[in-house]
Amino acid sequence: MKKSFYSHGKVLLTAEYLVLDSVEALALPTKKGQWLYIEENDSNHIAWKSVDHEGNVWFDTKINLPFGITDEAEDDTQPVLNDEEGLGITETLLEILTEAKKLNPNFLSDKGYLVETRLEFDRHWGLGSSSTLINNIAQWAKVDAFKLLENSFGGSGYDVAAAQHELPIVYKRTEAKPIIKEIDFNPSFKEHLFFVYLNQKQNSKDSIKRYQSLPLKDFDTAARSVSEITNKLLDCSSLDEFTELIDTHEEIISKIIKTETIKSKLFPDYSGSIKSLGGWGGDFVLVTGTLPDMDYFRAKEYTTIIPYTEMVL
Repeated sequence: MKKSFYSHGKVLLTAEYLVLDSVEALALPTKKGQWLYIEENDSNHIAWKSVDHEGNVWFDTKINLPFGITDEAEDDTQPVLNDEEGLGITETLLEILTEAKKLNPNFLSDKGYLVETRLEFDRHWGLGSSSTLINNIAQWAKVDAFKLLENSFGGSGYDVAAAQHELPIVYKRTEAKPIIKEIDFNPSFKEHLFFVYLNQKQNSKDSIKRYQSLPLKDFDTAARSVSEITNKLLDCSSLDEFTELIDTHEEIISKIIKTETIKSKLFPDYSGSIKSLGGWGGDFVLVTGTLPDMDYFRAKEYTTIIPYTEMVL
């Protein structure tokens, strides 16, 4: 019997970094996400295959039950990753499955499995290939996805929350369980909002480590200001007000993490506003403007440009 699980990707619109320290954040589930397909058998191992958005197998491995890593993928004719990278991903996968089994000892108890993950978005885009995987495995294992995240990857958990919801959410991390509120965020000016890919993937773990190593001067003031911006965005009715809010947000985070804004660094002469999403320096940014304005980015070879209405659920 084949089982399937699904999780949405995510975009973090406000409180990047600060969401780790319980500042309210506005997160948007994306239309595209990731599937997990499970088929039981009597093989006593997990044959795992990961398929990208174009239908190509990008990762292929076998995990023995009880847990162990084989030297080679089950089918060495498949286009697998190079040995070092592939082994690293297998070890990460093994860590997630091990933590899931700790949370539910009955998980992976007496069967073998054919497992396939299928991404609907490019795995380099930073839309949540890891968080969707963790949420899908949590559904499969029947465990709390936030505990599984905390015990494996770490992070604030906003991405797992977005994976579970069909509407935009305001998310607040707490020591017990996160506070998640579905909200009606549907900007009337969304035809002027676009997501531009910066042609490189940002490592979330590295971004978190760097943030946590910083002396957070004036953190309380920044936290209050960002929370206010998050709440004002929910009632924002004009593009002018929206751009003012996200420009202010960029300056606040820039000072906190001691990093130049993406606009001043890469696009200083762009006429509209540009806001980082999640870890600064990679993945997507949100830009304001018109469809013809996007030629500015194409001329600089940033050619992956997605309208808001095509990205956000």
